[in-house]
Amino acid sequence: MQAVAAEMNVAETAFLVRRADGAFDLRWFTPTVEVDLCGHATLASAHILWETGVLPAADEARFQTKSGALRAWRDGSTIRMDFPAEPVTAQHAPAAMEEALGVSPSFAGRNRMDWLVELADEAAVRQVRPRLHLLRDLGGRGVIVTARAASPERDFVSRFFAPAAGVDEDPVTGSAHCALAPYWGAKLGKSALVGYQASPRGGTVHCTLVGNRVHLGGTAITVLRADLL
Repeated sequence: MQAVAAEMNVAETAFLVRRADGAFDLRWFTPTVEVDLCGHATLASAHILWETGVLPAADEARFQTKSGALRAWRDGSTIRMDFPAEPVTAQHAPAAMEEALGVSPSFAGRNRMDWLVELADEAAVRQVRPRLHLLRDLGGRGVIVTARAASPERDFVSRFFAPAAGVDEDPVTGSAHCALAPYWGAKLGKSALVGYQASPRGGTVHCTLVGNRVHLGGTAITVLRADLL
Protein backbone atom coordinates (compact mmCIF):
# COMPACT_ATOMS: atom_id res chain seq x y z
CA MET A 1 0.00 0.00 0.00
CA GLN A 2 2.83 2.40 0.78
CA ALA A 3 4.43 1.69 -2.58
CA VAL A 4 1.15 2.38 -4.39
CA ALA A 5 0.65 5.63 -2.45
CA ALA A 6 4.17 6.72 -3.39
CA GLU A 7 3.36 6.00 -7.04
CA MET A 8 0.07 7.96 -6.86
CA ASN A 9 2.04 10.86 -5.26
CA VAL A 10 -1.03 12.70 -3.95
CA ALA A 11 -1.63 13.91 -0.40
CA GLU A 12 -3.43 10.70 0.64
CA THR A 13 -4.36 7.42 -1.00
CA ALA A 14 -7.13 5.34 0.61
CA PHE A 15 -7.37 1.54 0.67
CA LEU A 16 -10.62 -0.31 1.36
CA VAL A 17 -11.21 -3.96 2.29
CA ARG A 18 -14.74 -5.26 2.81
CA ARG A 19 -15.44 -6.85 6.20
CA ALA A 20 -17.83 -9.69 6.98
CA ASP A 21 -20.07 -7.33 8.98
CA GLY A 22 -20.69 -5.06 5.96
CA ALA A 23 -18.28 -2.34 7.05
CA PHE A 24 -14.91 -1.66 5.40
CA ASP A 25 -11.41 -1.60 6.78
CA LEU A 26 -9.99 1.76 5.68
CA ARG A 27 -6.34 2.87 5.74
CA TRP A 28 -4.72 6.06 4.49
CA PHE A 29 -1.19 6.66 3.20
CA THR A 30 0.66 9.77 2.10
CA PRO A 31 3.53 9.24 -0.37
CA THR A 32 5.82 8.50 2.62
CA VAL A 33 3.82 7.35 5.71
CA GLU A 34 0.55 5.85 6.95
CA VAL A 35 -1.60 8.41 8.81
CA ASP A 36 -4.07 7.96 11.68
CA LEU A 37 -6.94 10.05 10.31
CA CYS A 38 -7.87 11.54 6.94
CA GLY A 39 -11.10 13.28 5.99
CA HIS A 40 -11.01 13.77 2.26
CA ALA A 41 -9.86 10.27 1.38
CA THR A 42 -12.72 8.98 3.56
CA LEU A 43 -15.18 11.21 1.73
CA ALA A 44 -13.80 9.95 -1.60
CA SER A 45 -14.05 6.34 -0.42
CA ALA A 46 -17.72 6.69 0.50
CA HIS A 47 -18.43 8.48 -2.79
CA ILE A 48 -16.88 5.66 -4.83
CA LEU A 49 -18.71 2.94 -2.89
CA TRP A 50 -22.05 4.59 -3.69
CA GLU A 51 -21.22 5.61 -7.25
CA THR A 52 -20.04 2.13 -8.27
CA GLY A 53 -22.99 0.39 -6.60
CA VAL A 54 -20.90 -1.46 -4.02
CA LEU A 55 -23.21 0.21 -1.50
CA PRO A 56 -26.80 1.27 -2.25
CA ALA A 57 -27.12 5.06 -2.38
CA ALA A 58 -29.37 5.11 0.70
CA ASP A 59 -26.99 3.04 2.84
CA GLU A 60 -24.57 4.47 5.35
CA ALA A 61 -20.89 3.78 4.70
CA ARG A 62 -19.18 2.36 7.78
CA PHE A 63 -15.42 2.19 8.21
CA GLN A 64 -13.02 0.70 10.76
CA THR A 65 -9.81 2.72 10.97
CA LYS A 66 -6.78 3.55 13.14
CA SER A 67 -9.02 6.27 14.66
CA GLY A 68 -11.89 3.90 15.41
CA ALA A 69 -15.29 3.64 13.74
CA LEU A 70 -16.21 6.31 11.18
CA ARG A 71 -19.47 6.82 9.29
CA ALA A 72 -20.52 8.63 6.13
CA TRP A 73 -23.97 9.27 4.68
CA ARG A 74 -25.61 11.27 1.92
CA ASP A 75 -27.47 14.49 2.70
CA GLY A 76 -28.74 15.74 -0.66
CA SER A 77 -25.68 16.59 -2.75
CA THR A 78 -23.47 16.72 0.37
CA ILE A 79 -21.61 13.84 1.98
CA ARG A 80 -21.60 14.01 5.78
CA MET A 81 -19.00 12.21 7.88
CA ASP A 82 -18.91 11.40 11.60
CA PHE A 83 -15.36 11.84 12.95
CA PRO A 84 -13.82 12.03 16.42
CA ALA A 85 -13.19 15.51 17.79
CA GLU A 86 -9.47 16.08 18.28
CA PRO A 87 -9.24 19.17 20.54
CA VAL A 88 -5.86 20.72 21.16
CA THR A 89 -4.26 21.48 24.52
CA ALA A 90 -2.42 24.79 24.87
CA GLN A 91 1.34 24.37 24.76
CA HIS A 92 4.24 26.76 24.58
CA ALA A 93 5.35 26.85 20.96
CA PRO A 94 9.00 25.94 20.45
CA ALA A 95 11.26 28.76 19.34
CA ALA A 96 11.60 27.09 15.94
CA MET A 97 7.84 27.52 15.33
CA GLU A 98 8.04 31.29 14.95
CA GLU A 99 11.18 30.95 12.86
CA ALA A 100 9.53 28.32 10.66
CA LEU A 101 6.36 30.34 10.06
CA GLY A 102 7.96 33.78 9.95
CA VAL A 103 5.22 35.14 12.21
CA SER A 104 4.43 35.10 15.93
CA PRO A 105 1.32 33.04 16.86
CA SER A 106 -1.24 34.36 19.34
CA PHE A 107 -2.00 30.77 20.45
CA ALA A 108 -0.30 27.40 20.11
CA GLY A 109 -1.60 23.97 21.07
CA ARG A 110 -1.28 20.30 20.20
CA ASN A 111 -3.42 17.20 19.91
CA ARG A 112 -2.25 13.64 19.29
CA MET A 113 -1.49 14.44 15.65
CA ASP A 114 -0.78 18.10 14.97
CA TRP A 115 0.17 21.55 16.19
CA LEU A 116 -2.49 24.26 15.87
CA VAL A 117 -1.42 27.91 15.86
CA GLU A 118 -3.69 30.94 15.64
CA LEU A 119 -2.48 34.05 13.84
CA ALA A 120 -3.71 37.63 14.03
CA ASP A 121 -6.01 37.59 11.00
CA GLU A 122 -6.89 35.91 7.72
CA ALA A 123 -4.33 37.93 5.78
CA ALA A 124 -1.56 36.57 8.01
CA VAL A 125 -2.68 32.99 7.33
CA ARG A 126 -2.74 33.55 3.58
CA GLN A 127 0.68 35.21 3.61
CA VAL A 128 2.54 32.47 5.52
CA ARG A 129 5.50 31.12 3.58
CA PRO A 130 6.87 28.50 5.95
CA ARG A 131 10.39 27.17 6.09
CA LEU A 132 9.39 23.57 5.62
CA HIS A 133 12.61 21.99 6.85
CA LEU A 134 12.06 23.67 10.22
CA LEU A 135 8.41 22.56 10.40
CA ARG A 136 9.53 19.01 9.67
CA ASP A 137 11.54 18.92 12.88
CA LEU A 138 8.79 20.18 15.24
CA GLY A 139 7.33 16.74 15.89
CA GLY A 140 3.88 15.35 15.14
CA ARG A 141 2.21 15.02 11.77
CA GLY A 142 1.89 18.68 10.80
CA VAL A 143 1.00 22.27 11.65
CA ILE A 144 -2.46 23.84 11.30
CA VAL A 145 -2.33 27.62 10.85
CA THR A 146 -5.65 29.39 11.44
CA ALA A 147 -7.38 32.73 12.06
CA ARG A 148 -10.89 34.11 12.25
CA ALA A 149 -12.33 34.65 8.78
CA ALA A 150 -12.54 38.13 7.32
CA SER A 151 -15.74 37.23 5.44
CA PRO A 152 -19.08 36.90 7.29
CA GLU A 153 -19.90 33.80 5.20
CA ARG A 154 -17.15 31.88 7.02
CA ASP A 155 -16.14 31.43 10.64
CA PHE A 156 -12.43 30.67 10.26
CA VAL A 157 -9.71 30.04 7.70
CA SER A 158 -6.79 27.65 7.87
CA ARG A 159 -3.84 26.09 6.08
CA PHE A 160 -2.14 22.78 6.82
CA PHE A 161 1.54 21.93 6.40
CA ALA A 162 2.81 18.37 6.95
CA PRO A 163 6.30 18.04 5.47
CA ALA A 164 7.14 15.35 8.05
CA ALA A 165 4.38 13.21 6.47
CA GLY A 166 5.45 13.92 2.89
CA VAL A 167 2.84 16.64 2.25
CA ASP A 168 4.30 20.15 2.13
CA GLU A 169 0.85 21.79 2.01
CA ASP A 170 -2.40 19.84 1.88
CA PRO A 171 -5.12 21.32 -0.37
CA VAL A 172 -7.96 20.64 2.11
CA THR A 173 -7.67 18.63 5.34
CA GLY A 174 -10.77 17.10 6.89
CA SER A 175 -8.87 15.70 9.88
CA ALA A 176 -7.47 19.14 10.72
CA HIS A 177 -11.05 20.33 11.10
CA CYS A 178 -11.49 17.79 13.89
CA ALA A 179 -9.23 20.16 15.84
CA LEU A 180 -10.37 23.41 14.25
CA ALA A 181 -14.08 22.85 14.89
CA PRO A 182 -13.82 22.42 18.69
CA TYR A 183 -11.24 25.22 18.90
CA TRP A 184 -13.34 27.79 17.04
CA GLY A 185 -16.60 26.42 18.41
CA ALA A 186 -15.42 27.24 21.94
CA LYS A 187 -14.09 30.67 20.93
CA LEU A 188 -17.17 31.70 18.97
CA GLY A 189 -19.82 29.92 21.04
CA LYS A 190 -21.14 28.01 18.02
CA SER A 191 -21.77 24.35 17.24
CA ALA A 192 -22.16 24.75 13.46
CA LEU A 193 -19.23 26.38 11.70
CA VAL A 194 -17.93 26.98 8.19
CA GLY A 195 -14.20 26.73 7.61
CA TYR A 196 -12.23 27.64 4.51
CA GLN A 197 -8.82 26.12 3.84
CA ALA A 198 -6.88 28.81 2.02
CA SER A 199 -4.44 26.62 0.10
CA PRO A 200 -3.71 27.43 -3.55
CA ARG A 201 -6.59 25.09 -4.50
CA GLY A 202 -8.81 25.98 -1.54
CA GLY A 203 -11.91 24.34 -0.18
CA THR A 204 -14.85 24.80 2.20
CA VAL A 205 -15.58 22.41 5.08
CA HIS A 206 -18.90 22.51 6.97
CA CYS A 207 -18.47 21.41 10.60
CA THR A 208 -21.01 20.50 13.27
CA LEU A 209 -20.00 19.70 16.85
CA VAL A 210 -21.95 16.76 18.29
CA GLY A 211 -20.65 15.88 21.75
CA ASN A 212 -17.16 14.46 21.35
CA ARG A 213 -17.65 14.02 17.61
CA VAL A 214 -17.42 16.36 14.63
CA HIS A 215 -19.66 16.01 11.59
CA LEU A 216 -17.88 17.20 8.45
CA GLY A 217 -19.66 17.98 5.17
CA GLY A 218 -18.25 18.15 1.66
CA THR A 219 -18.76 17.02 -1.91
CA ALA A 220 -16.91 14.67 -4.25
CA ILE A 221 -16.65 14.02 -7.97
CA THR A 222 -14.90 11.20 -9.82
CA VAL A 223 -12.23 12.51 -12.20
CA LEU A 224 -10.23 9.39 -13.07
CA ARG A 225 -10.59 5.62 -13.36
CA ALA A 226 -7.64 3.33 -13.99
CA ASP A 227 -6.36 -0.22 -13.72
CA LEU A 228 -3.19 -0.84 -11.72
CA LEU A 229 -1.28 -3.59 -13.53
